[in-house]
Amino acid sequence: MRTLVYAHRGSSSEAPENTRAAFDKALEYAIDGIETDVQLSRDEVAVLWHDRFLGKLGMPARHIDDFDLAELRQMDFAAHFSPDAAPQGIMTLREFLESYRRRCRLLVEIKNRAWESHARQQLKLRQTLEEIGAHEGEVIVSSFNLDSLVYAHQCAPEFSLVYNLETNQTMQDAERVLESHPFLCGLCLPIEILDAGIAGSLHAHGRIVAVYTCNSEDEIARALALGVDILISDMPHKALRMRDAYEQVA
Repeated sequence: MRTLVYAHRGSSSEAPENTRAAFDKALEYAIDGIETDVQLSRDEVAVLWHDRFLGKLGMPARHIDDFDLAELRQMDFAAHFSPDAAPQGIMTLREFLESYRRRCRLLVEIKNRAWESHARQQLKLRQTLEEIGAHEGEVIVSSFNLDSLVYAHQCAPEFSLVYNLETNQTMQDAERVLESHPFLCGLCLPIEILDAGIAGSLHAHGRIVAVYTCNSEDEIARALALGVDILISDMPHKALRMRDAYEQVA
């Protein structure tokens, strides 16, 4: 099976992450998919933002959910990337799906924060699943929070759900998670812990192997050699070039 290349928050090495500019730049290449992150604004709208804080916007002590959508619309989410970058407003999940779902595969990561209430986290998941369910195309939902994925499965058992592992987790952790949560279609692993044992075990059990974030040539080459299903990169153009070269000699 061919390794699919997903642009991490868009082509985030070339344009401000999780903005229309980054997603459009990624689609200038023959990418297979886009990865993005979902959080909630204060007025409970699903929006695209990765970080815990707004340091990139000059507000290191503030969160995305300190502001309503209308207030976020007034902020420039590209200013941190380059002083010459064209201003970019925040995107809602609905806008993202409407613009890109029919153009490539999508991987939507649900971000949970310690300061959020349990009810708010569940609301974010329900809203995300409802938005995705209203559109066409192939979408995978992922999270570092296993309880969130359990709740997502209860709400929409037909969805493809992937659990994200941290760098301090092991093959034993991966096997325990899959044994206790058989509804998961796979795992997303940091490149630092990916090895032949984990990749082989996941594939032997018919699970997807996704890996993040592969930017160096060594990281990309290792992921390709181990036959991962999804390779997530800030530099999709490099990953695509290396994948095509790898396939020619494989």
